[in-house]
Amino acid sequence: MQERLEEIRSQALEAIKSASSDKDLENIKVRVLGRKGEVTLVLKAIGKLSAEERPKVGLLANRLKKDLEAAINARKKALKDVHVSTFIPGLDPTLPGRQRRLGRLHPITQVMNQICAVFERMGFIVVQGPEVELDFYNFEALNIPPDHPARDMQDTFYIDDKVLLRTHTSPIQIRAMERQQPPIRVIAPGKVYRCDSDITHTPMFHQVEGLMVDRDVSFAGLKGVLTAFVQQIFDSNTLVRFRPSFFPFTEPSAEIDIQCVICKGKGCRICSQTGWLEVLGAGMVHPEVFRHVGYDTEEFSGFAFGLGVERIAMLKFGIDDIRLFYDNDLRFLHQF
Repeated sequence: MQERLEEIRSQALEAIKSASSDKDLENIKVRVLGRKGEVTLVLKAIGKLSAEERPKVGLLANRLKKDLEAAINARKKALKDVHVSTFIPGLDPTLPGRQRRLGRLHPITQVMNQICAVFERMGFIVVQGPEVELDFYNFEALNIPPDHPARDMQDTFYIDDKVLLRTHTSPIQIRAMERQQPPIRVIAPGKVYRCDSDITHTPMFHQVEGLMVDRDVSFAGLKGVLTAFVQQIFDSNTLVRFRPSFFPFTEPSAEIDIQCVICKGKGCRICSQTGWLEVLGAGMVHPEVFRHVGYDTEEFSGFAFGLGVERIAMLKFGIDDIRLFYDNDLRFLHQF
């Protein structure tokens, strides 16, 4: 019976080695190890052997069963590897796998998240709005009527006379005020579009604009909020100044400069030797804007502000060409 087991081993291993499919291996397994298989029949016949032979034959039969199962599994794996390499030219399944590189957030997304986080800590709520916008929300409700010269300052992508790609995220503020009575404290991050392209401008870029409306909101409050924001984004020692300016939707209006983060106010190419860099526009909300959304201008006042995310990112990271953010050069992106 021991000779029979060796004969089964030899024939089964040869058949397994020659098998060309999982189906062949399954047939071999049934024929040799199944309920009526050759090894099973040997195990059933052990009872007819002498007391001395039974342990030896039983041990050999069980060892043969394990060896054949291992050989079948190994052949299955080999057939699978051959199958894969057949359909993927150049694949060597014996080589170690390549480790996948983990992705990371784009620098614009990182800075956008930081900006939103600063304002959220001050109690502002993030709101969203459509990128394809109506002329009413993008211009008219913001005190920019059809004949207003400020429209020339924003090179707009028009879809038709009344529909356009938004040129700023201020329309989100109008929509937020339509939905809600004061008090209101929101920021509106998102993509905006203008016909402009050079080392400091792109046709699509990102803005974060903010709005606060309540009783007794003052310009002093605006200065406090924006000074705190600048010093959290850059450095607690960053100097801030407010310069008079003009925006149709705010009055009075101001542009906010920070001390140059490159030269620390000494004067360099980045700040045009002035020692200052413009980072924000802001002002008290114009009464005409409140009238468009039905707010009582005698009872409520508010301030609004806006900033370009790319501008902040360029200053934080010392980047002098905005187009680097959109070239998708991994050598650039891996630095962040």
